[in-house]
Amino acid sequence: MQEDETGSNSETGNRGLLDGWITRAELAVELAVSMDTLCRWDTRRIGPPSVRAGRKVLYRVESVRAWLHDKENRKAKGRK
Repeated sequence: MQEDETGSNSETGNRGLLDGWITRAELAVELAVSMDTLCRWDTRRIGPPSVRAGRKVLYRVESVRAWLHDKENRKAKGRK
């Protein structure tokens, strides 16, 4: 069995410890933005919350959803 960069088992899809977390590369694909954009957002503290584990940056899927929901609410209320 081989593990991918997130430590998940690529043959069974069972993520175990990292279930519910995605990498910066995965989030960039999901949001259709570059990894550099996510890095900039992280530096400016305007992007979704993340954690660093060694060299890896991980995002909790539920936190990303909450961040998107908050952005949606702000726009609906006429704020930036």
